[in-house]
Amino acid sequence: MGGVVLVEGVTDRVALEAVARRLELDLGGIEIVPIGGAQAIRRASAGYEEKRVAGLCDAGEERWFRRVLGDATHVCVRDLEDELIRALGPDRVQEVVAAQDELETFRNFQNQLYWRGRPVERQLRRWLQNGGRQHRYPPLLVEAMEPEEVPQPLVSVLAAVA
Repeated sequence: MGGVVLVEGVTDRVALEAVARRLELDLGGIEIVPIGGAQAIRRASAGYEEKRVAGLCDAGEERWFRRVLGDATHVCVRDLEDELIRALGPDRVQEVVAAQDELETFRNFQNQLYWRGRPVERQLRRWLQNGGRQHRYPPLLVEAMEPEEVPQPLVSVLAAVA
């Protein structure tokens, strides 16, 4: 009997796959299923009655997941990007961005009138969520972490179905 992790979107799946690689976890028999948003949790979970099911969601979507999955819900404090930024710290995240030759792009973003003077964590979060970076950066950020730095919700949701 395999397990299923229901996640809001593709970015979450990409991040969990990266966590499994980083922690050398075998995902054999475990499905990570993007459901297209938290409101789809009831419909998505209906097809997995015979499996262990857990879910990973952002704090703002917790109520949807908890109604269906109860304690099998694992919640990112704010969202996935926030978890990754807090785990690495803004300086190390910027080192990863620099290694991708995108630090100048990030600096240009920081210099936009709306973003000037805002906390760097907020700037990074927003920048990482746009321009295709939301799919590319989670594995890079997870790879830059020590195993013990991997955010707890990402570790615990995989452990719940393993």
